[in-house]
Amino acid sequence: MAYYNSKVVDYSFEDVLIKLTEELKKEGFGVLTEIDVKETLKKKLDVDFRKYKIFGACNPPLAYKALKMEENIGVLMPCNVVVQEREDSKVQVSMVNPMESMQAVNNEALGDVANDITSRLQKVLVNL
Repeated sequence: MAYYNSKVVDYSFEDVLIKLTEELKKEGFGVLTEIDVKETLKKKLDVDFRKYKIFGACNPPLAYKALKMEENIGVLMPCNVVVQEREDSKVQVSMVNPMESMQAVNNEALGDVANDITSRLQKVLVNL
């Protein structure tokens, strides 16, 4: 399995950002963090980079459930979602694969939570 799942979409970069937020919300996720990599690299290193944003998505009930099962699971939270403009000007959306992340934790009790999160994130990708 890959550490991420991804989809190339036919929307503009800005439209993807709006649609992504809407689809995440439908699946119970909110966006806790937003990092504009292009802007940060320009500001910190004075380099030009393609449009690239990282969102930290969180589903509070599932996060709470996971935290009760594994006290240090927070190091893998929130679920990162990347929106980037590719060289061909298409937009790609990539999301962490929770099933891969959870394997490193070695706590079988997290399996159901990881499956639920994976399923919800997959729905978001399908609906973009």
